[in-house]
Amino acid sequence: MAHVLGQNQYGKAENRIVRVYRDSTRHEIKDLNVSVALSGDLDDVHLTGSNANCLPTDTTKNTVYAFAKEYGIESAEAFGITLAKHFVDNNEPIHRARIRIEEYTWDRIKTPDSSARFIGSEEVGHSFTRNGGEVRTSEITYDGTTVQVISGLKDLTVLNSTNSEFWGYIKDKYTTLQEAYDRILATQVTARWKYGFSGAEGEAQPNWNRSYQHIRRHMLEAFAETYSYSLQQTLHSMGTRVLNNRAEVDEVRLELPNKHHFLVDLSPFGLKNENEVYYAADRMYGLIEGTVHREGVVPVIPVA
Repeated sequence: MAHVLGQNQYGKAENRIVRVYRDSTRHEIKDLNVSVALSGDLDDVHLTGSNANCLPTDTTKNTVYAFAKEYGIESAEAFGITLAKHFVDNNEPIHRARIRIEEYTWDRIKTPDSSARFIGSEEVGHSFTRNGGEVRTSEITYDGTTVQVISGLKDLTVLNSTNSEFWGYIKDKYTTLQEAYDRILATQVTARWKYGFSGAEGEAQPNWNRSYQHIRRHMLEAFAETYSYSLQQTLHSMGTRVLNNRAEVDEVRLELPNKHHFLVDLSPFGLKNENEVYYAADRMYGLIEGTVHREGVVPVIPVA
């Protein structure tokens, strides 16, 4: 029976790189985790062991670090596009490059402002603390003609302490969940959104950093302002808010685990629990997933 080599790719994963900008006393930091995957005319690498068409993964790693110096890192998206185009346009056997990037945020440390008698504070230009919140993500693919940019974030934990209900659902003999008319709604957001940008000649790139901040803000505002009857409804509101306000985005995919908070029974202690004391459960959890996209747009963001 004949066998056929299917889809394949290779590259260097998780290249950790910190780029420090020292142009002034107020330093800037870009902290990235960059993964490179290449595909193309690579049959012989697998079938005969010939490496004639193989760009070493060590070379891809070196390119990431060299480009950080040579071109700088204005944004994860722009850096990823530069890398992807380099690998495809400068290596004939490579037909497609995928660059995945995670970006970690550092906040500036503030110290008391002695000139204000410790009333205010001032930033230290070279001292930072790692932000423990969300991670910014980006995935760039380039096939020699078209660029596709899917950006996002993960590990953004949010909570509404009221304005959430859940009732009227299907009930069968296995249902024990009690209907809730005032509950905590909490989730850890993973969001990915596809830009309409295609990399066509003369097409201007969006302001990636500004776009990220606005998209994040719109999702948070939708989460806070939606009176929720289900996490599914909240998901749709978040995706819709982004599409209504950011013309550069064609599609939003959200993954929202329901971080359950259960009321604790305090009656054994002679106490009444009036929606005040909860048990926060981390396992198991409901997982709500969905995509919101513009009419006529074929969704392309894969399920994680």
